Amino acid sequence: MPSNKDQPERPRREPEIIPPGNDWPSRDSRWPPNYRFNERRSTHRIYVGRIGPLGFALLLLMIVLFGGVFLLALIGAALIWFPVLLLFAVIAAIAGLIRRL
Repeated sequence: MPSNKDQPERPRREPEIIPPGNDWPSRDSRWPPNYRFNERRSTHRIYVGRIGPLGFALLLLMIVLFGGVFLLALIGAALIWFPVLLLFAVIAAIAGLIRRL
């Protein structure tokens, strides 16, 4: 008695059959009129290789470099706010002294 695991899974949807000549959107469709996407309409291959030790080291160096720049920007933004907060504290202290008098 065969089980469901032995049978291949059937597609959930039927593929849409596009007649010849209708495989690209027409100019009066919702696409912009000056839209051009790969007029040759050919197949492209993308080859992905394994990353080597040098590539891994360079990737790690880039991540550390970007992290360091981000940290410096964060510290710089915090250092800009310290004088502003100090100025507000001085103004509040002066206002409190004036209010007492």
